[in-house]
Amino acid sequence: MKEIKNERFGEERALYGIKDAVIIDCSFAGEEDGESALKEASHFELRNCFMDLRYPLWHDTFVVLDKVIMTDKCRAALWYTSHVEIKNSELLGIKAVRECNDIELVDTKIVSPEFGWRSNNIYGKNIDVEGEYLFFEAKRLNLKKMEFKGKYSFQYVEDMLIEGSNLDTKDAFWHSKNVTVKNSVLKGEYLAWYSENLTLINCKIIGTQPLCYCKNLKLLDCEMIDTDLAFEYSDVEASIKGSIVSVKNPKSGTIMADDIKEIILTEDKKYPSLANIKIREKVHS
Repeated sequence: MKEIKNERFGEERALYGIKDAVIIDCSFAGEEDGESALKEASHFELRNCFMDLRYPLWHDTFVVLDKVIMTDKCRAALWYTSHVEIKNSELLGIKAVRECNDIELVDTKIVSPEFGWRSNNIYGKNIDVEGEYLFFEAKRLNLKKMEFKGKYSFQYVEDMLIEGSNLDTKDAFWHSKNVTVKNSVLKGEYLAWYSENLTLINCKIIGTQPLCYCKNLKLLDCEMIDTDLAFEYSDVEASIKGSIVSVKNPKSGTIMADDIKEIILTEDKKYPSLANIKIREKVHS
């Protein structure tokens, strides 16, 4: 493979269409303010590089980014790109990934509003993410040990597994389908409204009005902290450790908990409340 080392690229389309190259210790920056540095390129690696210009990786295939810093000026960094391995890197520009396929993110920091929109086949491990509208309309995601802080995450996502993660979010998982979350903390308001086939296993759920208008919702050995007005109009099977502040108008299924402070069944509800709500019997030694 061709090696390019210790160079600066500031002009537009500096390495347009490059193939079979390793780019090491290079800077994509400068007063030329050029964009689309590596557009339509394939089979190349960036190692220990600095990127400060717009739209660098569009319509690319088979890319490796290792120890690459993309600044906040490096906006819309990866679009329409596939087969990408990103590790030990920082993606700090808005709209960093969009309509991409087969993306691997490992040991990487992401600060990017609108990250991962309409992208497919995403694997992430040990990633620290901050931003709004994370992974909007993305499909087939496998995320492990993720720290996330932001708003409106995972809306309209389909076919996703999250494990061992901490999500500090709002309105997460709205309209999502076929999502499983294991051994994670989900903190925020209005969790997962209108979701379908959402399964939460050994999770800690924190915040007001979670899990309403859900279809085929399952919770196994979860905790619910400061969760009031839960499960309104949801079809739910839930096994909860500890107490729930309040449950309101669940549509169907079974809700089992150690304690429920208040069960609210209103006369003006839109659907019949046919769920079986149970308080777990305490076993005294």
